[in-house]
Amino acid sequence: MKSAKALTLTYLTPVSFASLNGSDKEADNMSNIKKISVGVEQYPYVSSQAIRRALRNQLGVLGRELSEGVAASQAKGAATTRQEPDKYIDDDLFGYMGTESGDGNTKGGSTKRTSVVRVSPLIALNPYQGDLDFGTNYMGVKAGGDPNIFETEIHSGLYRGTILIELDRVGKGDGFKEDIDSLEKAARVKDLLKAIKNLWASGRQTRFLADIAPKFVVAAMLNVKNPIFLESVKLEENGINVPIIEETLNDYEPEIISSVIGMRKGFFVNDIANAKSLGEAFEEMAKWIDEYYQQ
Repeated sequence: MKSAKALTLTYLTPVSFASLNGSDKEADNMSNIKKISVGVEQYPYVSSQAIRRALRNQLGVLGRELSEGVAASQAKGAATTRQEPDKYIDDDLFGYMGTESGDGNTKGGSTKRTSVVRVSPLIALNPYQGDLDFGTNYMGVKAGGDPNIFETEIHSGLYRGTILIELDRVGKGDGFKEDIDSLEKAARVKDLLKAIKNLWASGRQTRFLADIAPKFVVAAMLNVKNPIFLESVKLEENGINVPIIEETLNDYEPEIISSVIGMRKGFFVNDIANAKSLGEAFEEMAKWIDEYYQQ
């Protein structure tokens, strides 16, 4: 594990009925979901910002103290965090950018830590079919008045996401006076893995409770930084396209230190012969992390 630079994983999650990530309204009474166009089809997605927010929130649920947002010191500057990566796990893993005002004699400066965790949007593999949920809102309606009628775009399908963690940058670099100890580095990454395993976004969950935690995952420890499974987990009529994953593992054999496939049986048409359970797969990833940081 000494030569490892990154851990990458690509995951699938089936969503039966959801409106996962809101977009700009096309009409006052319509709540849209984010979509990307591919040819004549539109595919819903959850933005990478929303996934990063969801991971942050889960780290808080797991008991980690999070860096609170702070107003910018410069006029019209963007709010940032406390920018203390040695103390806060989210400042370390997700980075930040802040600005500081000058005092009249000195020029203002900026501080930056590039995110250690790289996140793709969670993209549907099934196109949007134009489904709508019809609702009425009685809040604020005066006696005898009509309720507000609205519609919400909804979708059912399989979603795919990818995460890459730059292991060699955890707990050191920008924002650190000195490296944190190896045990804490390992603990931070393992807590992130727990957050991924239990991924849940809080947005639009009051009426559209959805489970977006992984039901399939393929992961690898690499001696390079490359999300090798990002475009290699695909569907076919009989379920997951296993030959493409196997070919990817073969193509990148020189760069792969260890790999694992995990899946929840019964969620997909085809089961993969050498796949572990999801719990076993995440446990194996946690062992990789311990071995890497305890060298």
